[in-house]
Amino acid sequence: MRTAGALVLALAALPSGGAARAAPVRVMSLNQCADQIVLALLPPSRIASVTWLSRDPESSVMVKAAMRVGVNHGQAEEVVRQKPDLVIAGSFTTPATRVLLKKLGYPMIEVNEAASFDDIRVVTRQIAEAVGERARGEALIRHMDGELAALAHEPVKPVRVAAWDGAGFSAMKGSLYDAVLGVAGAINVADQPPAANYGEPDAEVLLAAAPDLLLQGAPGSQYPGLRDDVARHPLVRRYWADRMVTVKPTVYFCGTPFAADGARMLRQQIQSAAARPHAPLPFAGTR
Repeated sequence: MRTAGALVLALAALPSGGAARAAPVRVMSLNQCADQIVLALLPPSRIASVTWLSRDPESSVMVKAAMRVGVNHGQAEEVVRQKPDLVIAGSFTTPATRVLLKKLGYPMIEVNEAASFDDIRVVTRQIAEAVGERARGEALIRHMDGELAALAHEPVKPVRVAAWDGAGFSAMKGSLYDAVLGVAGAINVADQPPAANYGEPDAEVLLAAAPDLLLQGAPGSQYPGLRDDVARHPLVRRYWADRMVTVKPTVYFCGTPFAADGARMLRQQIQSAAARPHAPLPFAGTR
């Protein structure tokens, strides 16, 4: 399995389609998920800037590459100052910023949030086409599809898991996190009663769902607050203290071709945690 860094080095060896296709030479990304695809497709010399969030190791797999280019904070003033010849915006980019940039005549593409591996293929091809790097985009997709195929053919013991945090049961059906869990070989209890569509962090629902493991966000991925208290609930500490798996947001936060690598890492974490000896959950037979 190639790491993100190794894959980027391999992509760099491919011939660039930029000169022949008069591709943009100053690309600016205003979306942290688009950042990672741009950084994988283009050399630093062709990137005007990416968002400052691309340098956050909790949510970006392209931190090293991001350190080699400028950053922005998604402001229209920064676009005017940096003078890109292509702006890549996302569905979460401030609507007022997008409207203003269109009025000012900046070439811009808008990419949707990817909530599935099919969406990732669409977004990757959209960005690769816009920056004139179709071949490199297809190489990224082949890498993802190869990893997905390998995971699908490997035998794995299904493990019932709950991604459970201060917002309740996360990784709901239709989310990228749910798709990654499925590829990782986990059974997501949020897709099943009683947890399905239940958004509150209710310990009684958690007990009824009786997951084998709890998936928690990585320490430091959010500021301390009341959201963290759910992990310290007496019932959670009693029954799941030794059944927790810490998951970095890089695994599921952004829909990029590296999501398959995240699924691989998550599978290893889940299988390793499930293999440890645990006292049986006394209420598991009631689910």
